[in-house]
Amino acid sequence: MRINILMVSIMLLTNTTYAQTSFSEIDNEIELGNYNKAKSMILDKIFNQKITDIEKYNLKMQSDILDRRIIDFNRDETYIKNALSKYYPKLTDRQLSQWETSGELEMLIIDGKKKYFRNAVPNLFRINKEANKIKIQIDGVRKDSLSLFLQKYLPIVINEIKSDGHLIAHPQKFELTYTLTVKPNVIPEGGIIRAWLPYPRSDIKRQNNVQFKSASESTYVISPDKNVHKSIYFEKISKKDEPTIFEYQVSYTGYNQWYNIENLKIKPYIKNSVLYKTYTSEREKHVLFTPEIENLSKEILGSKKDPRKIVRLFYEWIGENITWASALEYSTIPNIPSYSIKNMKGDCGIKALLFITLCRYNGIPAKWQSGWMLHPGNKNLHDWCEVYFEGIGWIPIDTSFNNQDINEKSAREFFLSGIDAYHMIVNEDFSREFFPAKIYPRSETVDFQRGEVEWKGGNLYFNNWDYHMEVEHLD
Repeated sequence: MRINILMVSIMLLTNTTYAQTSFSEIDNEIELGNYNKAKSMILDKIFNQKITDIEKYNLKMQSDILDRRIIDFNRDETYIKNALSKYYPKLTDRQLSQWETSGELEMLIIDGKKKYFRNAVPNLFRINKEANKIKIQIDGVRKDSLSLFLQKYLPIVINEIKSDGHLIAHPQKFELTYTLTVKPNVIPEGGIIRAWLPYPRSDIKRQNNVQFKSASESTYVISPDKNVHKSIYFEKISKKDEPTIFEYQVSYTGYNQWYNIENLKIKPYIKNSVLYKTYTSEREKHVLFTPEIENLSKEILGSKKDPRKIVRLFYEWIGENITWASALEYSTIPNIPSYSIKNMKGDCGIKALLFITLCRYNGIPAKWQSGWMLHPGNKNLHDWCEVYFEGIGWIPIDTSFNNQDINEKSAREFFLSGIDAYHMIVNEDFSREFFPAKIYPRSETVDFQRGEVEWKGGNLYFNNWDYHMEVEHLD
């Protein structure tokens, strides 16, 4: 059973990915790390001064971003030193300071105290080569189960696609149970909680046969395929001292898709088409043709003009130069590709947005895709992208998986022009509208993989709820 819900819409910039205030005195305090003072000034502006609704919205969003940074940077110096003591038993303050200055150990001064990113220590070992060597000496080399799986799986897929001549092959069927649990007493008893849970798309060739099985609520709304964020929506009344649980079960079939990029007969782009104009344009705030993008593009490409060569060079450069690292909350990063270039690191979404921006800057249509990776033993959130070749269509590319440790060239480069069946697709773009509409700013302003939750009092950020997916591989 489905329901139609009358929503109250408000004219707010609900998809703004980073809120800038128009008050320099507040921005100065934020720059100095005086978050409590900045938040007090924001409250004074909102409640005691005459400002526009948009200014109020941006101020509230800026206050939320400060809270999100505090959650992200929740480690103190004692924790960091203890976490590093196994590898650096004689760690000095000078060494710590060097890592902080270089950005390899992510730290902010918040209200006069050093606060470190929640994953600062794991990221240090990923980014700093010398630290990584020390960790390997002590812990040994751990086998990457995902790489081992793909070493066996991808050659099978490539051989099947090449032998039967089809672009999609080797279907895999999954059954998912997704649960979102709002913690007890985060809103008053009797309040209505609105929740959007990620849901597999059914409008893509390599993902079909989506079968809804059951849900925790008798009423729900599954968003139409025209919405780029695919979701199932619930409402539920909160009860005192009890968690509020939303859950659904669904099955679907995924396929592997691969193109032999070197043999593709690509036509010249139709540059006046809506598709070309849309997917080669800039988009606030994370697809912007900045001087950093211009300079990096020239450095990588030189005078190359062939779209296939351009795509390959960007793919290889990101794989070789942008170290995978656990990311800051996206809503706190003003421009994600610029952040990636400056710090030479990023997670899957950061790499994807850098790749998309570089492609668009060079006149190659590129767009975002994301959802989950469901590989055995490696279930996780994941982002990737697609590029468009005239006369061929959209080609999937995963800049995080990049080249695999496989001898056979096609299998090794599979993710340059292919995607496996274990990539579950939820989103066809980033930072777009939900159905039904969300009233308050999103927790994840770019992506949609964990879910979104709100009530009449505002958005409920990630620290107020948990999510979990059970996956059963039916084949």
